[in-house]
Amino acid sequence: MPSSDSVKVAVRVRPFSQREKTAGSKCIISMNKGTTVIKNPQNGDTKVFSFDHSYWSHDSYHENEAGVLVPSSAQSSYADQKRVFNDVGKGVLDNAWQGYNAALFAYGQTGSGKSYSMIGYGPNKGIVPITCGELFKAIEDNKDQKKQLQVSFSMLEIYNEQIKDLLSTDRCPQAGGLKIRQSPSSGFYVEGLKHVPVKNYEQIEKLMEQGTVKRTTASTNMNATSSRSHMVITVKFNQVFENEFGESTTKSSEINLVDLAGSERADSTGATGDRLKEGSAINQSLSTLGNVISALADLAMGKKKVLVPYRDSALTKLLQSALGGNSRTIMIAALSPADINYDETLSTLRYADRAKKIQNKAVINESPTDRLIRELKEENARLMKMLGQDQQASTGADNHDELQRMLEENENKMRDMELSWEQRLEAARRDWEKTAGKEEGKSWQKSPHITNVNEDPMLSNVVKLCFTTKTCTIGRIGSPGLDIELRGFGIQPKHTVVTMEKSAMFIQPCGPDCLVVVNGVTVKKRTKLNHLDRLKLGSNNLFLFVGFPSERRRNDPQYDYTFMQTELAESEGVRPNLDPELRNDTRGDAQMSLVFQDYVSLLPQIAEANGISEELNKKLHFSLEIKSFTSHDPKGRDKRKDVIVRVMNTKTKLVWIWSREKFVNRKNLIDEMYLNYLDGENISLDKLKDPFWDPIDDIFLGSCHIWLQSLSYHLDTDEHLSLHNYRGKEEAVVHVKIMPCTQDGKNNVDENAVLEPHDLLEKPLHFKVTLSRVMGVRWVEQVNSRGVYLRANIPGSDEHLKTTTIWGNHMAELGYNKRFTIKKVTEEFLNVLKTDALVLELWGTQFETSDQKSTAPCSANMNGYVNGYHGRSSGKEKGLEEVLEENRILRGENFKLKQSLEHMRQAAQFQRRRQSTSSIGEDDDDSRPMPPRAPRRMTSGSNSRSSSSPVSNHHHSSQQPSSTFDVELAKGLRDFFREIKDVQERLINLREGNNIGVKKSTDKNALRAEVSRYHDNIKATEEHLAVTVLSLKEVVTNTIRKSQLQKH
Repeated sequence: MPSSDSVKVAVRVRPFSQREKTAGSKCIISMNKGTTVIKNPQNGDTKVFSFDHSYWSHDSYHENEAGVLVPSSAQSSYADQKRVFNDVGKGVLDNAWQGYNAALFAYGQTGSGKSYSMIGYGPNKGIVPITCGELFKAIEDNKDQKKQLQVSFSMLEIYNEQIKDLLSTDRCPQAGGLKIRQSPSSGFYVEGLKHVPVKNYEQIEKLMEQGTVKRTTASTNMNATSSRSHMVITVKFNQVFENEFGESTTKSSEINLVDLAGSERADSTGATGDRLKEGSAINQSLSTLGNVISALADLAMGKKKVLVPYRDSALTKLLQSALGGNSRTIMIAALSPADINYDETLSTLRYADRAKKIQNKAVINESPTDRLIRELKEENARLMKMLGQDQQASTGADNHDELQRMLEENENKMRDMELSWEQRLEAARRDWEKTAGKEEGKSWQKSPHITNVNEDPMLSNVVKLCFTTKTCTIGRIGSPGLDIELRGFGIQPKHTVVTMEKSAMFIQPCGPDCLVVVNGVTVKKRTKLNHLDRLKLGSNNLFLFVGFPSERRRNDPQYDYTFMQTELAESEGVRPNLDPELRNDTRGDAQMSLVFQDYVSLLPQIAEANGISEELNKKLHFSLEIKSFTSHDPKGRDKRKDVIVRVMNTKTKLVWIWSREKFVNRKNLIDEMYLNYLDGENISLDKLKDPFWDPIDDIFLGSCHIWLQSLSYHLDTDEHLSLHNYRGKEEAVVHVKIMPCTQDGKNNVDENAVLEPHDLLEKPLHFKVTLSRVMGVRWVEQVNSRGVYLRANIPGSDEHLKTTTIWGNHMAELGYNKRFTIKKVTEEFLNVLKTDALVLELWGTQFETSDQKSTAPCSANMNGYVNGYHGRSSGKEKGLEEVLEENRILRGENFKLKQSLEHMRQAAQFQRRRQSTSSIGEDDDDSRPMPPRAPRRMTSGSNSRSSSSPVSNHHHSSQQPSSTFDVELAKGLRDFFREIKDVQERLINLREGNNIGVKKSTDKNALRAEVSRYHDNIKATEEHLAVTVLSLKEVVTNTIRKSQLQKH
């Protein structure tokens, strides 16, 4: 009778990763026995989940002398590898001995610790090796001579819905991978999968090493990093014995150990904002697995007519018996403890919570051996009969081929069953000697070599390429005259030469296109290699150079994949702290560190995308950039940054900007296309389905901040401002005017000059924005067929600013002039004027011409020089460039002279005002108050231009106030200070008189009278002060009005 039991679920939380430590992450997971609690870092809300086992492996541990991680004390709650195996792995073994099928699979996001729990690293062995080791220990302890125990081992990988046999020795694997077939009796199985008989654990270790090597080389060739592929290890365990009737009986069990791909949520690494949202087959198996688990959970809860989509992916077909079928199944959900991974961790917990509801129906797989052979013979006879009928009926060729295939497969099974177990072991031994025996010498122990570095630590240090001769040539696989063959993008037929001279090793690229990077630095000439140097050959081959045995030490530093990618990123000028202003801001440092980690994680994918683009002749080049949100923030305080991908067609010069999520989705589709290309399939796609194609879009080029505080004083802004891109480089210079005006658009001179911004409250505010010209536009200088326009949101208003598009001119007249109105000025809007800026953004437009010549589309608003400078003959281009460069230098010198003149004018004006003030208060002491400073015209401090910035020949000038205005202002200030001195004397008298009155007065009535007199004096002083300030305000306002009248 089948036993009905639910899937057992365990969750395990790992320590912080280096990325999470750098980001200053906080732990959001807590555990108590079988209960797991997760806390939302945003609002503190908690969610509670209950599982069969909750393993705390986050802290409270240390490394013993053997390198094994163990609890730090008897009271420690740390769950080590041994405890996890005792709770989980032993159950798998017990089920196998009883004849039940067993399955164990690990689920979780990339880097959550799935592989550590399943396989382990170094001396910290995981469930798979411990289970296999314990199985053979039990076999060795078997004393029953009449019982034969047989173990076979298989190892496969699923990537992009293709199945690869990791133990196969075929140099030319089957195109499209191995096929999945279905048997009426045993369900789905992989046709042609190699099951290797083994007699001890050492053989399993060798097979796992062989499979890992193949998985590593495949990932180099197909860009299938471990985080995106599933690995399935199957251990078949047969117990052959005589039953009570003397019949030979076989009790069989299949143990499926599954390490699933990373389970990132769709909005984290999916097609957000992308036109190609259907995703690729790379993620199909994992998404289908989620649908299967949800459907099975619904069935367990009593829902009817639920279709379980086992057939929708390769993985779910193979796991059908493990999920809802004939198996006892255990799931380990690996968790990240960090708050930055809250969404992914919560998704994993919900996934595991659904999985525990699944009900399986396991049966003991026991049947007479003779009956198995008899059933196979009967099946063969039936197939032979069907084959004969098929030939007579002359039905389709496909049906005939399928029957022939099934017949050959049954004959192979019968042949295997008729062989004794000893004969099968001997055949496996001979096969092993042919394929792996040559590598037993381990020459890498005695010679300098390079060893691979992979994203997955389990796949690192697997491939070792030795330098045993004085000269060793490395190049692309299949090229003649090579000592070491490499796969991967960017590897040239003859890529580099490594030479040995006595006890020194040197590396030299074979040509300018042969990329060789040593310790993050690209080398072009012969370079000495030192022990533990980091090498990058081509686009994505990472190696660690290991020197002569005399150079090696037991405590050599460990350089992993993350270190090497970080080193490469820093060599490009990108460092963990991307913003110097945030060095003392812990929260900012954490945010910048996360952006840096995103940048590092995308570097290899960018290299792969460029390699595929080159090989498929797509002519696209991908590069990483850092987007700064400050460029778009009106307050200029948004320190957030993000990684974006710049995509450029090297032929047409068209440019696109992709988000990180969009690139990851496209990269999956590009990988799928490339795999089809390797399989010889036609990869010609309609452009709407081509992951390399996108419709033309406008591109953000740069921005500047025009601070609006001067507008609150009804003062104009008239500036030449630089527009900077995300990297802080100047993209163009724009001439901007912001002028207060009347409702009909006339310049407001007489009535709107104000001294205090609060005078604007409850009144309408009208102002004009004028953008006269834009100069030195690099976007158009690079490609003359491009265009630009400027746009901005008006702070505190729903209105927008946008100029017409100017094509083909990097020095263009904009002619933009528009009036904006704020119907009623509020306190909120005044605060906006004080703190915010108008963010003026420069956007680039582009189009694709048939011949990609310097032409622009016809437009009524087009001000570009279609037949101007860039349209001249190529014979004059050099001379023209020299003239333009000289013109730019002269403009820069002109601008510096204008700046110096303006500074001198301001200094002279300030000196005159200072002298006037000094003459007024010459009888005062040194403690006299300074005169109030007039409101200063506000401009963007972050947009100061260098001397090389192009500027307009239009001279911006303003007349200096006449001496009459200075005299009037000086008189007003003199009267103001006299009155202030009188106010000060009153305050002194009040303080002294109050002290005397308080001391002398003992009668309550007298004290009340004294307080009343004191109050009257304060009120009179307050009124006197108000009148004094009002008088000064009138003098200053009148002076400003007269000055502006003369100016206009």
